[in-house]
Amino acid sequence: MIKFKNILALLPIILLFLLAGSAFAQNGISNFAEGLPALKVESNGDAETTYSLSLQILALMTGLTLLPSIVLGATSFTRIIIVLSILRQAMGTQQTPPNQVLIAIALFLTFFIMTPTLTEINKIALDPYLEGELPAKTALSKGSNTLKEFLVKNTRENDLSMFTDLIGNEGYRDHEDIPLTVILPAFITSELKTAFQIGFLLFLPFLVIDMVIASILMSLGMMMLSPMLVALPFKLLLFVLVDGWAMTVGSLVATYVSN
Repeated sequence: MIKFKNILALLPIILLFLLAGSAFAQNGISNFAEGLPALKVESNGDAETTYSLSLQILALMTGLTLLPSIVLGATSFTRIIIVLSILRQAMGTQQTPPNQVLIAIALFLTFFIMTPTLTEINKIALDPYLEGELPAKTALSKGSNTLKEFLVKNTRENDLSMFTDLIGNEGYRDHEDIPLTVILPAFITSELKTAFQIGFLLFLPFLVIDMVIASILMSLGMMMLSPMLVALPFKLLLFVLVDGWAMTVGSLVATYVSN
């Protein structure tokens, strides 16, 4: 076993190695940075702006970092995953389907719902930019306007008005005039309200089954038997007979107004 005194004796040597490694790392980073292309933004005088490779890579990495937030907050994912979670809780199946399956279903349905919007963004913004027909700023503006159109169509007017008043604006003539700082929180607030409304409607029939089973067990004197355990097969039977998954998924998709 290494004694404490021996560890104290080794501390100056370890500190020396750490300082040497830090200096070497700083020199290596400095040499590497000198070899990178400069962060440049050039304008050719025709209202077109050219960004250096470093800035393009930086923008790409920033976009990849924000991608999970965009998927969660600017698509239909939030409403779908909340409704599916409430449905699982109403059925009383604990962790069936598991969280991974619910997330996979929500992602696939989100991709299905967002396909028209993503196709339009790819058509009017991404492809022209990659082919060099549009500058980055114009492509970003067109793509964001297409996304705003989807968000505005699926946002409640009351929520949009609330955030418009909070920011101090009087109103907007078109969806293109609405900043993302207003439409995104309004959209996510509207999604939460709609998801809980749908979840309430899904919860009611299963709640009725629980109450009926509990009343029957109480009248039979079987108070030691769990009503939730007895009601579970009846819930599953009802859900299968009415083709519950198809009805739930179809209703969720139908609640969205796409482009």
